[in-house]
Amino acid sequence: MGLAGLLACLCLPARAADPKPDATIENASIEASVYLDDKIKADSTLAADCLAEGKKWIDKNAAEAATDRKQEPDLFKERGGYSFERKYSVRSVVDGRYVSVLRDDFMNTLGAHPNSDVNTILWDTTEKKRISIRPFFTETADNGPTLTAMRKAVIAALNAEKKRRGAGESGTAEWYKELRPTLLKIGAVTLAPSTEAGKSSGLTFHYPPYAVGPYAEGQYVIFVPWETLKPYLTPEGAKIFAGARPKGDADDQQ
Repeated sequence: MGLAGLLACLCLPARAADPKPDATIENASIEASVYLDDKIKADSTLAADCLAEGKKWIDKNAAEAATDRKQEPDLFKERGGYSFERKYSVRSVVDGRYVSVLRDDFMNTLGAHPNSDVNTILWDTTEKKRISIRPFFTETADNGPTLTAMRKAVIAALNAEKKRRGAGESGTAEWYKELRPTLLKIGAVTLAPSTEAGKSSGLTFHYPPYAVGPYAEGQYVIFVPWETLKPYLTPEGAKIFAGARPKGDADDQQ
């Protein structure tokens, strides 16, 4: 190699190494890993909480995979073991206190196709624990005015997004019947970032494949602006919500 070629090689950026899992298992039945992003690792209490949950998830799936392998050894011999991956990542930090975390799962159990799931965590750094969105609203009773208005706004936004994607035929009551005006059934929620520093522009609801449409439609991330829910805000809610959704945030989340 000439001097010019050698210098060119020396100037090439080093290839970034694949991130190492924070918890993992690999055997004949399963390969499963959990990853925490750097923002989560910066908070030792939050990191410990996520990692403990992730390890339980690995152990549960490993036990199920071992059982399935005993029942169908030929399938595992032919196609290999199950594959699972979970990633925890920070979606937003609001008021320097409330951290919204996305928990994205990938699962391959040797079926017709792999699947994915998404859930969320709202972490209070002051209380050092998981919380719900209750502190931000005057009431969150099942079928109450707040969650009824929230569900109405979610479905309207879903229908608009389905129309944009050309998937309007799945915008039916049948697909939405599991979306109920309760905290546990309305969808996994995060505080959306805002154009105003330290504030949230509203709520984003995260739906995995099959939740509100066919598998082929993939995941939906639905935004409800804070102004829609303004009549139901507590003083703490009024404190943290302001501004607009940043341009590009919708694209980043789809």
